[in-house]
Amino acid sequence: MNQSIPQANSFSAKQIANAVYLAVIVFFTYASIFAFRKPFTVATFEGLKYWNVSYQTLLIISQVLGYMLSKFYGIKFISELQRHKRWKTSLLMVGVAWLSLLLFALVPAPWGMLCFFVNGFTLGFMWGVVFSYVEGRRATDFIGVVLAVSFIFAGGFSRSVGKWLLLNWNVTEYWMPFATASLFAGPLILFYIFLEKSPLPDTADVAERTIRLPMNQPERKFFLKQFRFGVIAFVIIYLLLTIMRDLRDNYMANMWNELGYAKNAAVFAKTETITSLVILAFIGMMVFVRKNIKAFRIIHLLLMLGFTVAGVASLLFTKGLISGASWMQFTGLGLYIAYVLFNSVFFERLLAAFSIAGNVGFLIYVADAWGYLGSITVMLSKELFRLQLNWVSFYSQLVIVFALIGIVASVFSLLYFNQKHRSHKTP
Repeated sequence: MNQSIPQANSFSAKQIANAVYLAVIVFFTYASIFAFRKPFTVATFEGLKYWNVSYQTLLIISQVLGYMLSKFYGIKFISELQRHKRWKTSLLMVGVAWLSLLLFALVPAPWGMLCFFVNGFTLGFMWGVVFSYVEGRRATDFIGVVLAVSFIFAGGFSRSVGKWLLLNWNVTEYWMPFATASLFAGPLILFYIFLEKSPLPDTADVAERTIRLPMNQPERKFFLKQFRFGVIAFVIIYLLLTIMRDLRDNYMANMWNELGYAKNAAVFAKTETITSLVILAFIGMMVFVRKNIKAFRIIHLLLMLGFTVAGVASLLFTKGLISGASWMQFTGLGLYIAYVLFNSVFFERLLAAFSIAGNVGFLIYVADAWGYLGSITVMLSKELFRLQLNWVSFYSQLVIVFALIGIVASVFSLLYFNQKHRSHKTP
């Protein structure tokens, strides 16, 4: 392992321009993709139940189940994805997801569950595909956080569009998901053309961040064996974050309704946009930390900060010391500080710090698979065990417990990878 590769000390004007260009393109690309996935959650399908479970929850669980299975399969599929096949994969997956929303509008309930299962499965591959355009660059920290922020912004914005269609255009709850996605289909095609034409990592990028290559099965097994306890630690952290994020994301409309904002369509975009801007400025500064192992250590400290902010905000809310709106804002901020770190820089800096010629997609999908399994387990538990809690009460208490576990797991991960790095350094 060679730790003496020379690093470029600064970015040229062309490199800065390329980074900004790619950041803008991936932001709007994934924001458009998100419109095919999340707007349906603002439709509550009030009073509609099957097997004594609300239809909204059944649809969410169906989509998350499909998403989870795509993550398990994506461990192999995304890690082995060839660069020249990326656009074909994107076209196929988004096209099928769009068709599933059309079928949802046409088929009677509860068959819509199958539509959202397919929707979740196909869209589950898209993060890995899009991130493959971003990784392995000296500016990946900046580009990656812009990409990750896109799903915070898009989650709120696309829901506001969906709510707007319901309130102002009288679109039915069944047609709203397809109508919302259709508004973003044209822009998505345009942005994807730009993405496909984006410049590849240059020699300075490869020198500092290592070359990124597909990983076959023996290479994947070797990595998991070499870093097994660290993998367990970051899977636990990401599992907690995914459950927190997915419950907040899927049941955000329910929580805002319980907090008294049922008729406010703009509340989704407003709160998530503020969170997006803060995180973009906060984590985007990581691009200036050039030494990979130092950046990796800072990332762990920020993980602890994110868990702390979310946990403290929830504790204060349960004690009646802050308002519901402030709780939603600060819980989202703390959650997404940690969650965005994993989806933008954690795995990127891990590969670079240990000079591993693999790809981020493999690691993201290992963590994602277990994260979504945990998310489904929690949602099913609330329904099957008939937990008599509203979403606000349930979620605020869950965040407090998860924040404590997350801080402990982050400390362990930091200590483990520090020890690993010391033992792997070339004399």
